[in-house]
Amino acid sequence: MRGPVVTLAAIAALALIVPPLSPWPYDAIDWDAVRTPPLTGGHLLGTDGAGRDLLARCFVGARVSLGVGIAASLVSLLIGVAWGAVAGLVGGRVDSVMMRAVDLLYALPFMFFVIVLMVLFGRSILLVFLAIGAVEWLTMARIVRGQTIALKARGFVEAAEAAGSGRPRILLRHILPHLAGVVLVYLTLSVPQVMMIESFLSFLGLGVQEPLTSLGILIKEGADEMEIAPWALFAPGALLVAILLAFTMLGERLRARLA
Repeated sequence: MRGPVVTLAAIAALALIVPPLSPWPYDAIDWDAVRTPPLTGGHLLGTDGAGRDLLARCFVGARVSLGVGIAASLVSLLIGVAWGAVAGLVGGRVDSVMMRAVDLLYALPFMFFVIVLMVLFGRSILLVFLAIGAVEWLTMARIVRGQTIALKARGFVEAAEAAGSGRPRILLRHILPHLAGVVLVYLTLSVPQVMMIESFLSFLGLGVQEPLTSLGILIKEGADEMEIAPWALFAPGALLVAILLAFTMLGERLRARLA
């Protein structure tokens, strides 16, 4: 478990430290160094087609992508755990209505929902949080509901009910603590999924907007110039792969340990 944690901590630290210390701001243009290869012209990772430093832009992009991934995952955690736990604990007609609502939201086309938000409210990073969070909590709710139904039949919950504990107390004192392991594992596995969604939206031009950047935007820009400046694609692509692999390995190891 130490390897993925160290990798993620190192990338997060570099994302915070490198941009302010870089001699080239991520949005500054070096007119004398357009599409400069790595290790030349004072640019460690080279420059893109607009003459902007790729090192600074990659770590600013990592900061944004990590922020979107973690923030949207936490939003899905709060909504999904609350929704799924209440549905599983109350049961009956309430459970049926709440889960049919989840099924209905699952049926909505994700891209149509994003496009409607962009048309109504304009493009902003907050809408990226909203669009991704509006979808990701659905799976969390289903997982938590299933676990809650299983826990509700356990002896300690029945004992709490016999002792006169109400449903809110049972939920807070007995159900949620036993869900912590499952929720933590799913949270670590959902962060890379959210980052992939953000990268996909940015690749389509529906995500983070200039002058801010993300790894998805950098990969799109690098793909457009792959034949003449392949380093513009390899640098953000390698960074995104490293982050996704680290989160995935962390989630798998947590699942093996908590199983």
